Amino acid sequence: MLSKLVTVFRVPELRRKIVLTLVLLAVYRLGFKITLPFMDHELVHEALNKVTQGGGIDSLLKMVSMFSASDMENGSIFGLGIMPYITASIVFQLLGTVYPPLEAMQKEGESGRRKLNEYTRYATVVVCAMQSFVLIRTLGGKSLILSEYNTLWWHILGTVVMTAGTVFLMWIGEQIDAYGIGNGISLLIMAGILARLPAIVADWAEGIRVNGLDIGTKYGIEKLVLMGLVFVAVIVVVVFITQGQRKIPIQSAKHVRGRRVTGGNRQWLPLKVNQSGVMPIIFASSLLLLPYFIFNQLSNAFAGNSFIATLAGALSPGEGFVYNLLYVVLIYFFCYFWTAITFNPKDMAENLKDSGSFIPGYRPGGRTAAHLESVMLRITYVGAAFLAVIAVIPTIISNTITDNMATAQFFGGTGLLIMVSVALDLVQKIDSHLVMRNYSGLLDSDK
Repeated sequence: MLSKLVTVFRVPELRRKIVLTLVLLAVYRLGFKITLPFMDHELVHEALNKVTQGGGIDSLLKMVSMFSASDMENGSIFGLGIMPYITASIVFQLLGTVYPPLEAMQKEGESGRRKLNEYTRYATVVVCAMQSFVLIRTLGGKSLILSEYNTLWWHILGTVVMTAGTVFLMWIGEQIDAYGIGNGISLLIMAGILARLPAIVADWAEGIRVNGLDIGTKYGIEKLVLMGLVFVAVIVVVVFITQGQRKIPIQSAKHVRGRRVTGGNRQWLPLKVNQSGVMPIIFASSLLLLPYFIFNQLSNAFAGNSFIATLAGALSPGEGFVYNLLYVVLIYFFCYFWTAITFNPKDMAENLKDSGSFIPGYRPGGRTAAHLESVMLRITYVGAAFLAVIAVIPTIISNTITDNMATAQFFGGTGLLIMVSVALDLVQKIDSHLVMRNYSGLLDSDK
């Protein structure tokens, strides 16, 4: 493995891409040292340490940090991370299925994609301004902003700064896509999750030092073993499902040219079980933050209304049956939605027909497309069930093994799913560069 890593850096183009990606990720992490000056960072840190109380601003900030490549504990200019960009992308993907001009734009090829990306950037600025203003007002209502700065003018100034920070992160992601290696947005999210590991390890190390490893305590040996087993099990399952494929047999037609017969070979059409990757979890989490923001503000405005307060508590990230039920439903929806966008059985059937290939037992054209769609619907159901189980594992762990939601989200499933999936995608892209230059891939066995 060491020799293969050395080979990676021997390829000049690949070396430049990796170095540029690492530099941009370092800039992203350095940005968290630039904090909003009017926030009371001690109170914010105390609020984040009260996750055991459940709900409220604590769970909200933890959920934002997990899925948006941000860290509100530092109160940095990257407070919302790339969450507004994800939200804007969801909106345009949804509109593309119901609004004909956007649908036509998606089919225009590269020019249409550039226009759609431009509109998404504009929408990101609007969404970020709205979300950052609501977030700052929420922090102000929770007395997490210094009293002398808890005014509308400073709230607006903080909104502008956080919006600029998100736009800068969006630019970093696009630069990684264009000139680096891997998916820029996914790498930002992965880097944000990995940055939380030292604090989690330090917390457990301090707890073990103070309380020991006695069975039955908060940091008991049995909980440590369970966390390790869950960690390994989730990685194994994530790799298994992420790499899982449904192979459709394909037969190429025979061609007679003079006395020679060509074609007639049997190949396989691989359909991924988890076609949508980690996007359904990110989309569902982003979308569920919006109603919580709204009802939380309404609850503050109408303090005496118990019904609104109950709704705000039920929609609190990671808390209660209602939130987790909506979470699972949205994951299923976005699994099928994203698969429908990225997988077109009609186009695939036409491509097979044009290349002279067919699926044995199915006529080329409509019958082949219907078969492919039927197979994809069934395997997508399995992939969505896998994502739903992974998504609710942190809640189960926080209620059984540890009461620290940050630890549960990192070791429990969702964080690991993102990291493993992004790492596998990164390795595949590095392998593609190596294979083009006649090198063996990172995961290929030595011969």
